[in-house]
Amino acid sequence: MSVLSGKGALVTGGSRGIGKAVVERLTGDGADVVFCYQHAAQAAERVAAATGAHAVRADLGSRQDLDRLFAEAQARLPGIDIVVNNAATVEGQKTFDAITDDDYERVFAVNARSVFLAIQWAARVMRDGGRIINISSLNTRIPAPALALYCGSKGAVEQFSKVASRELGGRGITVNVVSSGATDTDMLRAANPPEALETTPAYTALGRLGRPDDIAAVVAFLAGPDGRWVTGQNVLATGGLYI
Repeated sequence: MSVLSGKGALVTGGSRGIGKAVVERLTGDGADVVFCYQHAAQAAERVAAATGAHAVRADLGSRQDLDRLFAEAQARLPGIDIVVNNAATVEGQKTFDAITDDDYERVFAVNARSVFLAIQWAARVMRDGGRIINISSLNTRIPAPALALYCGSKGAVEQFSKVASRELGGRGITVNVVSSGATDTDMLRAANPPEALETTPAYTALGRLGRPDDIAAVVAFLAGPDGRWVTGQNVLATGGLYI
């Protein structure tokens, strides 16, 4: 029997990159999965067809869309056992003097508020012994110019996770963060010039960029039975880019 048979999982941002790899891994391990996407409808359809997961279109900056996503997950899954908050935006990559109120509201709505609301929902409906896994970034430890909104919103996610681990631990629910390093995704390639991606592997202990399935493997460990004694932690899945 697969290690996650009978488990229900919600994954945000599951149509590409790390989220896609997480959907593939969790379904491969036997979980029933609902995932959301915003724009990439055709990619989401391909993931759903290949894995048997159910795709839901949702803008995570919209409370109405989030409520609809949560309701659909409850209706379609055998129970809520795993929540992986992966979706994020890198909009608003501007220096402090150029950031607008709209930039701030949008980035924090998608990257921080949606995770807060997902944790809040999970706290109410998740079965005992569940797993909440929030994806953050090495950028909270190695910040860079023009990333104030991204780093700040991800830092909030990391603190939400610590508090939630204390609040939910009595029910056997673990709450952890996985902070990815340089992972070869469309988002990484869109945000960095080619020459930076060529030199980055030299700074990792393992000598290469990460792959989405590298991060999915860490998520799967935390989601599975072997991750039962790990909570309140931020696992740096960076290939040794940060030691």
